[in-house]
Amino acid sequence: MSLERTVGDAVAEFLEVNDVPVTFGVISIHNMPILDAIAQRGNLRFVPARGEAGAVNMADAATRASGRPCVAFTSTGTAAGNAAGAMVEAQTAGTPMLHITGQIERPYLDRNHGYIHEARDQMGMLNAVSKAAYRADVPEDVVSTLQNALTAALTAPTGPVSVEIPIDVQKAKLGNGAMPAPSMADEVQTDLLAIDELADRAASARRPVLWLGSGALKAGDAVKRLLGMGVAVVTTTNGRGVVPEDHPLCLGAFTSAAPVETLFASCDLMLVAGSRLRGNETLKYSLSLPSPRYRIDVDPDAFGHPYDMDGNIVGDVAVSLNRLADRLEGRLQTDPAFAADVAAARSSAEAALRQDLGVYATLFDALRQTMGDRFTWVRDVTISNSMWGNKLPPIANPRQAVHAVGGGIGQGLAMAVGAALAGTGRKTVCLSGDGGFQLNIGELATAAQEQADLLVLLMNSSGYQVIRNIQDVEYGGRHPYVDLLTPDFAQVCGAVGVRHVKVSELSDAEDILAKAMAHTGTVVVEIDMAACGDFARPFAGPPVRKAG
Repeated sequence: MSLERTVGDAVAEFLEVNDVPVTFGVISIHNMPILDAIAQRGNLRFVPARGEAGAVNMADAATRASGRPCVAFTSTGTAAGNAAGAMVEAQTAGTPMLHITGQIERPYLDRNHGYIHEARDQMGMLNAVSKAAYRADVPEDVVSTLQNALTAALTAPTGPVSVEIPIDVQKAKLGNGAMPAPSMADEVQTDLLAIDELADRAASARRPVLWLGSGALKAGDAVKRLLGMGVAVVTTTNGRGVVPEDHPLCLGAFTSAAPVETLFASCDLMLVAGSRLRGNETLKYSLSLPSPRYRIDVDPDAFGHPYDMDGNIVGDVAVSLNRLADRLEGRLQTDPAFAADVAAARSSAEAALRQDLGVYATLFDALRQTMGDRFTWVRDVTISNSMWGNKLPPIANPRQAVHAVGGGIGQGLAMAVGAALAGTGRKTVCLSGDGGFQLNIGELATAAQEQADLLVLLMNSSGYQVIRNIQDVEYGGRHPYVDLLTPDFAQVCGAVGVRHVKVSELSDAEDILAKAMAHTGTVVVEIDMAACGDFARPFAGPPVRKAG
């Protein structure tokens, strides 16, 4: 390479060395040197999103689906601000992705002179929505800064990291410096003595249960060993797929279902691994959990929580659970009736949920019949996902399930595009509501342009139905601001060349979904909920403990 190599070239080369599967962003005058280098080198895929929020959602989902860090590019000022909400989602989910954003020229930086595209304390904003944020304002230090940033993103507790590179730095010339080796996560220290002590306490348990969160996503082998010893497993929605959910000792994500809480009352030990025991999965912290209970987490901040623990252990969850399995081998003698009780609790929870779905149990059955097991299941925050999407479809591995963990509506479509372009070889299926779909509807054009292999299951209730249901319960049935103009989605899809099919009779769903799954490219299957009917039980927000 000639001495005309720029910082933009070096950034592109750094991403190549680190085997980044795909990048996303919106091209701008404040990131053009990097994106021009990516285009000229031709070794990375860049996907032009229609907005910065969508770009970050895409990179977030692509990272989760592929298991490899992906990248979102934004410009400075307003553009970086547009990405903030999506960065909050990635931060909540602990996604180890990179956000590379531009910045104005160094002579005008941080002077508050009203320079175009300037943002007051952009680094402060980036620090707030990222695990960490770096400014690379010396050309010779850009690559080492990127290496530090990616190492920080990959090191547990993982999370998105932002790197800000001023435009004059991006254009600066560099010599032929050697590129560092690919970034690796720093090693996390595990309190092995504490694990050994836990094993001594757990060895006498007859009905132990392991609660898994997203911090356990890499602990599948260890969890399988514990399942083989008779330990039951329950997962959060973000911890699904650590082990295949068809295992007879797996309760799935039915954490707060009444039959599972009844089972918990018979358990004599709970180990919480890599989970914050979030309020929406514990009946707002009123769910009765077994005692004694212990927690393993790489992040000590997880220990300050409404649930008291009999012991907190700092460490890598996979290392810790493998050590625990080593120490429990041949010592654990579980209740012979436990496995049957676990299976009965899960069966009862599923049956109760199916009853709540009413006519939409038919839709789920059709979807399960047609999806098979080679799919990535992406969900937006919508009634259908809160009721059944988070729990019923079987998940075999943790890279197969992607959803808006932070509860933000409207991120599902962009996340689905990212997952579909992540190079996994799996079909992507996205569950969205009509309101959420409209928030990032421009990204449907991205899906069409990039030929994303994506099926969107669009649940159209023609309004803000979950708020309407909450208004019925808490506000005397008054319904201000929920009757929203809903576009003709067939025309929207037609405008960007995306196939569209409407379902007005759920008896037709299986045939329509089978054809949609067989289609290569993006297809929207719209479920006309006004025509198909209501759920048997209206959903009015996350489950809470009922009074009395």
